[in-house]
Amino acid sequence: MTKGNGEDPKTGSRMERIQKGVRKRTLLAKKKVQSITKDDVKSYLLRNAFVLFTVVAVILGVILGFSLRSYKMSYREVKYFSFPGELLMRMLQMLVLPLIVSSLVTGIAALDSKASGKMGVRAVVYYMSTTIIAVLIGIIIVVIIHPGKGTKENMHREGKIVQVTAADAFLDLIRNMFPPNLVEACFKQFKTNYEKRMFKVNIPSNDTSTVASIISNVSEAMETLTQMREEIVPVPGSVNGVNALGLVVFSISFGLVIGSMKEQGQALKDFFDSLNEAIMRLVALIMWYAPLGILFLIAGKIVEMEDMGVIGGQLAMYTVTVIIGLLIHAVIVLPLLYFLITRKNPWVFIGGLIQALVTALGTSSSSATLPVTFKCLEEINGVDKRVTRFVLPVGATINMDGTALYEALAAIFIAQVNNFELNFGQIITISITATAASIGAAGIPQAGLVTMVIVLTSVGLPTDDITLIIAVDWFLDRLRTTTNVLGDSIGAGIVEHLSRHELKNRDAEMGNSVIEENEMKKPYQLISQENESDKPLDSETKM
Repeated sequence: MTKGNGEDPKTGSRMERIQKGVRKRTLLAKKKVQSITKDDVKSYLLRNAFVLFTVVAVILGVILGFSLRSYKMSYREVKYFSFPGELLMRMLQMLVLPLIVSSLVTGIAALDSKASGKMGVRAVVYYMSTTIIAVLIGIIIVVIIHPGKGTKENMHREGKIVQVTAADAFLDLIRNMFPPNLVEACFKQFKTNYEKRMFKVNIPSNDTSTVASIISNVSEAMETLTQMREEIVPVPGSVNGVNALGLVVFSISFGLVIGSMKEQGQALKDFFDSLNEAIMRLVALIMWYAPLGILFLIAGKIVEMEDMGVIGGQLAMYTVTVIIGLLIHAVIVLPLLYFLITRKNPWVFIGGLIQALVTALGTSSSSATLPVTFKCLEEINGVDKRVTRFVLPVGATINMDGTALYEALAAIFIAQVNNFELNFGQIITISITATAASIGAAGIPQAGLVTMVIVLTSVGLPTDDITLIIAVDWFLDRLRTTTNVLGDSIGAGIVEHLSRHELKNRDAEMGNSVIEENEMKKPYQLISQENESDKPLDSETKM
């Protein structure tokens, strides 16, 4: 009792301090609200015009999509209707290639090898940590909720799955890191294909029996000596799409070499810097079209969607389970990680990313969203260009938190619908392969379905059962892409905070040239943001 009485003053004083802080914040908020004028509202709307337009576009797209479903449009009509959205995807994908190369080369060249090495280690540690956390969340959620309870007999199947072995998939990943032709890497990726071939197999035979068979029948002897065997063999192949991993490896190496060349490499450095600036100006122009494109992308996908009746029972529970897992990772884990490391308010930082997150939701591609993510981080959140240019292209290629969570969760769901009891060793195998497979998932729509084959094969689950979840994958793919983009962006903020001393030292060595460049008004800023260029949003608000 005495002990309790002894602790009362401390507890009381702590509570008083909390109450006093809350009252102070409430009064400040009240004064702030009362002091708002029409001009303040107008300037706020101008500053955030694009974000508001994009959010409204998503809402209108959902309403329009569900309104038009009753008209039962044909496939051709849906494609014509979705055309404005397709144009946005093509515009963004057009900029991805030059943006990855120019941003990585300039970002690496602006740092010395020691600083870029430390930044790289921090980025990789962050990527691996968040991916492993995402996988664990997925496994825990699916085991607790158990959405696969029952059988798969009444579940709807959709699409076909291309078979691939885990060994070939990982070898393809390494092969793509070193493309033999850089020009080809701009539009093709290496992929192992499989084909059936007949092989002649020599069978050792008994001399006596052979002689006897030759005497009796020459043709029969030939069949005895040789036999044809059919075998499926891997053969070199390719698929259409930018080999982002190969370009990232080349650009990092090229940037390191240019950085080490000092004055000799200055011309190349200036070229890639100008290229990056020009691409960002194009991004600013495309952003005026983005809300319209996103509206038709979402509406078109909803109109194209199969009958909602197939999404029932186990599949509905599976969808809810994935959404819960992604929300836990995106709303709790990532903001908490940002706050613990930087001691800054994560919601202010995430608030500056809304346009990138909504674009990810609309396009379902982290690579296509990359130009918008650059703009949000550099212009709104004020993240150092040297960090974004290095962290974002690498993150969009290998950091796939949402995909890793989804693959681990989906694999265990498929095990559940097959009444397949997984032991602890198999769950560990799923977590490792889901982490590795997510790195190999290209930043393109529904790439996770391909890498799912690797995860299922690792524990002997039927790969054909991926067709059970394809019906809802178009929707879940958008959510996990949004989680991937959020993870990349928060990673850039964390890496910048941890690398602040190296960046300051580099500024001192370079005569503060980078600081001066960042403080200048950016020529590619949006018209509605020009008045705000002198006072960037303070993302250092404490919790």
